[in-house]
Formats: sequence, C-alpha cells, structure tokens
Amino acid sequence: MTAAPGGTLDLEELRSRCRSFLENAPRPDGLRNYGPTPTVDDIAPGRAWHRYLAEHGYACLHWPAEHGGADASVAYQAIFAEECARAGVPRQLAITGIDLAGPILIKFGSAEQKSRYLEPIRLGDHVWTQLFSEPGAGSDLAGVRTKAEKTDKGWRISGQKVWSSAANSAEFGLLLARTGPESHRGLSMFIVPMNTPGIAVRPLQQMDGESKFNEVFFDGAELSDDALIGEPGQGWAIAMVTLGRERLTLGSQAVTMFRLHDRMVQAARDRDQLDPLLARSMTRLWARMWLLRYTWQRAIDEGDTASAAFSVLKLMTSETDQDLGDLATEVLGTDACVDPSDGSDDAELVRAMLVGRAQTILGGTSEIQRNILGERVLGLPKEPR
Repeated sequence: MTAAPGGTLDLEELRSRCRSFLENAPRPDGLRNYGPTPTVDDIAPGRAWHRYLAEHGYACLHWPAEHGGADASVAYQAIFAEECARAGVPRQLAITGIDLAGPILIKFGSAEQKSRYLEPIRLGDHVWTQLFSEPGAGSDLAGVRTKAEKTDKGWRISGQKVWSSAANSAEFGLLLARTGPESHRGLSMFIVPMNTPGIAVRPLQQMDGESKFNEVFFDGAELSDDALIGEPGQGWAIAMVTLGRERLTLGSQAVTMFRLHDRMVQAARDRDQLDPLLARSMTRLWARMWLLRYTWQRAIDEGDTASAAFSVLKLMTSETDQDLGDLATEVLGTDACVDPSDGSDDAELVRAMLVGRAQTILGGTSEIQRNILGERVLGLPKEPR
C-alpha cells in the first residue's frame, strides 16, 4: 500500500483493494484461517503467509511508518481484518507479537529493544506469547503473583502462568510479574526468551483437539537487566495498552459468524429440521449478529480503542458466539459427535460449538465486562469486594 490508509483513498476503494489483493495472493500449503493463535502445525504456513503480507505492505498496518508500519486508521485496520475473515485467511502470523508486544515496545521500549525486536516481529520471524494470566489471576491481573526478584545480574523469575497462547511455539514472551507488594504499582513488564533455562511449557489440549493454550512454569529463570520494559512498577500501565489492541478486531468475527450461520441453515434444511421454531431462533440470532456488526462499525467510527463501545463489543461478541455454537448442537443432534478435526461442514459447526464455550471467558469474562460497563460507563456503585 503506497497511499495513506484511510486518508487519500476512499474506504470502499481500500476495501476493494484489500479484497483483490487477498483473492489473488498465493497461499502456502497448509494455510488455514486459524484465528489469532496458530498451532504448532500452523507456524510454517502462517510465517510464510505473514512474510508475503509484510512484503506487500499489509503487515503491522497500525504501526508507525518509521517502524515499518503504515500509520493505518482504525477504519482501515478493521476493513483489512474483515476482508481476511471473508477470504478465510489469517490477517497475520499471531496476535501477541504484532498487536501487543510491538506497540508496547514502540511506546515503552528502549532504543536497543526496538532495534532488536521490532523488525523480526514485523517480518513474522518471531512468535511471541503473552504471559499475563495465572491460575489465581485470570481476569484480575492486579492479583498476579509470579515474582521477579532483583539480582546482581538482572532478575530471577518464579511462578506460573496459564492460558498462554502459542507459548509452545514462541521465541519470546511478554511477562507481567510482581516486583513489589503494591497491587498495581508492584507490577513490571519483561521480555522473556522462551528458551531460558528454568522455563517449562506444557500444552493444554482443548475440547476441539487443538492445543493453542499452555501452562508456563518459571523455576528461578534468570533474565538480564535489559529484559525490563520501561521502569520497575510500570507494568500495569503497560498492560493496559494491550486491551484496546486485543478488542480492535473483534468485529471481524461477525463475518465468520455469518458464514457459520449460513452453513447452519443449510445443515437444518438438509436434515429437514427447519421448522418454524428453529427458524425463529435462527432469525433472532441473525438479527443479533447484525446488531454486533453495527456496534462494531460505531466503535470504528469513533476511532478510539479505549472507547466503552469496545467493552460492549467484547460482551456482545462472546455471548453471540456462544449462542451460535449452542444452536449448532440443536441442528446437528447426534451428528455433533463427528470428529472436529475433519474438513466437513458439520465438523466446522462442531468446532464452533466446542470453542464457543470459551468465548465468555477468554480475553476478559462476561462478568468482568458487565462490571466495567456498569461502573465506568453507567456510573453504578462498585460491586462489594
């Protein structure tokens, strides 16, 4: 892309260019739309695909031009994410390096850290994992207990993380650890080479047979001084930067939902099950998906990733995605026992059913999102603690 994204080009012209590019782009063998997190088998084709995107100016669109990005507007980023979903391809190698680690390093990293890490992230050479959640601190990041103790040579890390996406494939991790007793001010952010002695990764098998998430154990892992991002105690402020980026492309899931809905309707017709009761349920879900799509558009138009609309979007997306999977169960009946790893349309509906159970948990539970909306948007009294 040589024109200023979202600037001199009309947004519909940008959409047309993105769609044309994706339709004509050569796809590596084995590439599939694996979403924000690749499995081990997805790394090689995903890396080749990302390199192709980078070579043609479609990687790290939101990064500043000085770091190889395109200074793309929120609207342009959203269009590209939607068109990737429509084309059935991932929009990048993985979410953590490009969307989380990169912007954090650009804003808080030292000159040496930027020079060392940003270009390999942009080109897809390095996979990163987010080491935030813990068994006792999932949605409540202020409760992180993994410790980073200062030593003469750097920092010693001890503790455990869980639900770490792609940790079993990652070269580096973005670690939130406790360096002091204060709830928020006692947290710091570190860069962790995942091959550091004292780090053990254990993949977690999901219901759909994949292993995108992992447990990570730190047993006195030694990090150098230059592993610290920013200043000690700045970890909470740095972590908050990641939230808007995680939510920005949620609306692109609506494209995938519509495709699944179409397949579900066809599956019901094939089984002669599309009676008035089921049709009514499907129509209600279809209407909710359009509401989600327009909420997404409103959030984009505001152009502010810290907007409360993104909390609404996260909640709506999670609940709708889960209900879509539940409805698939009604349509499939005993066919829901099909192997989710095969390539059939029924298997895709089964995967939606299985993965849907996690949607109201990952990325911030629905309960947390309702608290945020109630307390920060509606001004309701805080929940008793």
